Order: sequence, then C-alpha cells, then structure tokens
Amino acid sequence: MPKYVIEREIPEAGKMNAEQLKAISQTSMGVLDKLGPQIQWVNSYVTNDKIYCIYNAPNEEMVREHAKLGGFPVNAISKVAAVIDPITAE
Repeated sequence: MPKYVIEREIPEAGKMNAEQLKAISQTSMGVLDKLGPQIQWVNSYVTNDKIYCIYNAPNEEMVREHAKLGGFPVNAISKVAAVIDPITAE
C-alpha cells in the first residue's frame, strides 16, 4: 500500500500538551474507524508549527477525505517513493 507524508501547519503545535495531543489523536482514530482498514495512521512528528503525519492509504484522495472529516489542515501531501535508513548504506 502506498505511504504518504502529510504536512499540517498548526501554529504552536509544539506547545500542545498531552491532553491536546490525545484529543486530536482520538479525533483522527474516530475518522479512521469510519473510513475503514484501507487507510492507516503510522505515526506523526510534532514540530514548532507543524505536524508531519505518516499514513498508509490507497490514494491521496483518501488522505484528503480523512483530513476533511477530521477538520485537519493539509498543506502538502507527498507520496513516499522510497524509505532509506542506515542499513541502506551497507
């Protein structure tokens, strides 16, 4: 299944407390339950003013539908072409 990186601009995202992060995670999971198993949230990286989310999904349209239903911003969606790590160098 294709993997996507979603960039979400959220001012002061890095200042969110545990309860706020839990709330947005619960919203995301609720939408995923409605959309079914064909879309999966892998993880997210919270930075100062952005959240970068990694999703497995059949297409970009489903990623956009998840964002729409959850009320999440989408500033960019990039399909992952390859994954590399230190083992790639061996």
